[in-house]
Amino acid sequence: MRSVLYLLAWLLLARPAIGQVHLGPVAPRLRVIVDNDFSGDPDGLFQLAHLLLSPSVDVRAIIGSHLRVGDGFDPSATQADNAARKAAEVVQLLKMTGQVPVLAGANLGMATDSTPVKSAGVEFIIQEALRTDTQLPLYVLCGAGLTEIASAALTDPRIASRLTLVWIGGSEYLDLALPPPHAAALEYNLGIDPAAARAVFNRTQLALWQVPRDAYRQVLLPYAQLLTQVKPRGKLGRYLAAALESLMVRLPQYHLHIGETYILGDSPLVLLTALQSSFEADPSSSDYVLRQAPRLSAQGTYEVNPAGRPIRVYRRLDTALLLNDFLAKLALFGK
Repeated sequence: MRSVLYLLAWLLLARPAIGQVHLGPVAPRLRVIVDNDFSGDPDGLFQLAHLLLSPSVDVRAIIGSHLRVGDGFDPSATQADNAARKAAEVVQLLKMTGQVPVLAGANLGMATDSTPVKSAGVEFIIQEALRTDTQLPLYVLCGAGLTEIASAALTDPRIASRLTLVWIGGSEYLDLALPPPHAAALEYNLGIDPAAARAVFNRTQLALWQVPRDAYRQVLLPYAQLLTQVKPRGKLGRYLAAALESLMVRLPQYHLHIGETYILGDSPLVLLTALQSSFEADPSSSDYVLRQAPRLSAQGTYEVNPAGRPIRVYRRLDTALLLNDFLAKLALFGK
């Protein structure tokens, strides 16, 4: 009888959630809330699909966030709403509709670094962070601006000790890396909502793992790999490939030719959470430095802050693990 009970327990653990791939007895060991500008750069769609295919994370909610006003990716006034709709498309392709909430964040950023916005996304972050019925650690994964998490932390500072923020954004720390040639002075994601970024760095005590520009630019997907290992993988693969290829077709009219690789800059959000090490769980195959959080100036530059809390700044990412896992899960899901 005991052996039968053990078998039933194993089967319950081994059963993947709808839309996830079957990886034996892998069960969730952390919670995540995903916040990204899904109506913008298509790298966010790749990141979302990869995360939803990963059975070691419990995706509690997906928040669609805004871009800069008039952004070329989506110049509308409803960017966050559009982002939520794009996220819902990925959820549907994964047959997970109704399994995870898809919420819209605010369509505009914070007016000042001390004035939070209100949105369904902000409310959900606070609610999830204050749960007392689970021991699974909570990560808020931001692949764009920081409007929702900054607003949540300003609204209820208690959440700062109850989650880890993983952010794709911020320019290089000049003692660690140099900017790329012709780089914009204000890194793209920081420029989406500079007031929210200042709030996170200067006004909160949020635990922060930062993946600045020099690190997230390491994740390069070759176009040849997109054609041979993504596009043939069913409806999901065709959807992701089409999102990237449509951008590649549009860019030349702006005299932009991106060559034969694409930066999947948001995918480190998966690497640093779902792909943590087995024992003593941590992103053990990627390198970071611990440093005091700088102050962010009004221009978005780093200023020394002797009272800054310790934050992780990632320098080198295990891109082989990241891309191999993504392509393997895509293949398993397509079977």
